[in-house]
Amino acid sequence: MTEAGAPASADPPTDRRRVIAWGLWDWGSAAFNAVVTTFVFTVYLTSSSFGEPGTVEALLGWALAAAGLLIAVLAPVTGQRSDTSGRRKLWLAVNTYLVVILTAAMFFVRPDPSYLWLGLVLIAAGNVFFEFAGVNYNAMLSQVSTPRTIGRVSGLGWGMGYVGGIALLLIVYFGFIEGAFGLPADDGLDVRLAMLVAAVWFGVFALPVLFAVPEYRGAATKRERISFFASYARLGRDVARLWRESRHTVWFLLASAVFRDGLAGVFTFGGVLAASVFGFSAGEVIIFAIAANIVAGISTIAVGTLDDRLGAKPVIVTALAGLVVSGLVVFFLHDGGPIVFWTAGLALTLFVGPAQSASRTFLARLIPPGREGEVFGLYATTGRAASFLAPTMFAVFVAVTGEAYFGILGIVLVLVVGLVLLLPVRAHQQQLH
Repeated sequence: MTEAGAPASADPPTDRRRVIAWGLWDWGSAAFNAVVTTFVFTVYLTSSSFGEPGTVEALLGWALAAAGLLIAVLAPVTGQRSDTSGRRKLWLAVNTYLVVILTAAMFFVRPDPSYLWLGLVLIAAGNVFFEFAGVNYNAMLSQVSTPRTIGRVSGLGWGMGYVGGIALLLIVYFGFIEGAFGLPADDGLDVRLAMLVAAVWFGVFALPVLFAVPEYRGAATKRERISFFASYARLGRDVARLWRESRHTVWFLLASAVFRDGLAGVFTFGGVLAASVFGFSAGEVIIFAIAANIVAGISTIAVGTLDDRLGAKPVIVTALAGLVVSGLVVFFLHDGGPIVFWTAGLALTLFVGPAQSASRTFLARLIPPGREGEVFGLYATTGRAASFLAPTMFAVFVAVTGEAYFGILGIVLVLVVGLVLLLPVRAHQQQLH
């Protein structure tokens, strides 16, 4: 099989009901991505109510770093074991609803320093189980798509995630944070109730995939079941075999780890730059975030068709090039005020989603049936291993120059390195064995 897919005549029809059910998990997961880790709970947890400014941010960083380490160590093996046990969907359900429970438990985090560690533990544990769920969710992509539709299906999932984030963010921000529902903000009740809404949102929209998509029963389930620690020895042998059989796949894992961290940096520091460099108020940052999710969602769904027609690599290369150019425009025209960020900043988000989605489909086309969980576990691990790059480069450029807008160059540099590493990766290659 080549990266661009197999002939259409070889494909069974795609079950639209299963595709929508699968995509609704992405829609629901926005509750954790957008509300918990990006715009609401982490902002609440790093407020002055929980401790000295600077200290609470550092503690949050250490908590998430510890979570990232656990993910890097455990994700490939947990993915591999879900493959070999034939219980991929079961572990998707277990990890998803652990995230739901942890999100709901954030209701008990009151705005007091004595509750800081509870909040940190909940968000760190939530990140771990969310990534574990994502490994199994990504592994199911090949079950709900064909080689000719995998780009559209992946793009639909990413796009539904962005749109779900918009819908829930509007409810949470205007209904709870801005007080449209008339709820008191005392004792952090507005944010704490928003966590309950986020938990219910994820829990409800994660259900369809568990009913509509059958459990995976493939060749890999015939592999001998071994102990948890013996799985690491098997993983080492499988990685060595992957290196021998398809080094381009290994190189893609490395390249994607770098440029995916750059993509994450675009959203992570976008709000910071909007406020500190371009003078956006807190409300304007949220409005920009909603607009950014709209643009990213539409572009991701639309470009999925090009992924199927042209292959994933041209989409990724074009998107990364567009991100580099847009980032440089933001940097060089930073004196132009908010209009520059609204135009060039939205241009950045135009390319983020397609790069993320096509990265997933590029890898999915190469994985043999039965090893999806394992290889997507490696995908999660390599991504986590490189997750320090964009924050580090951003901080270094700001620290050296003393100007926040120079942080843009740090993110652009990470994207350029990822693009350079990707270019030699062969787009058309034989499928793994």
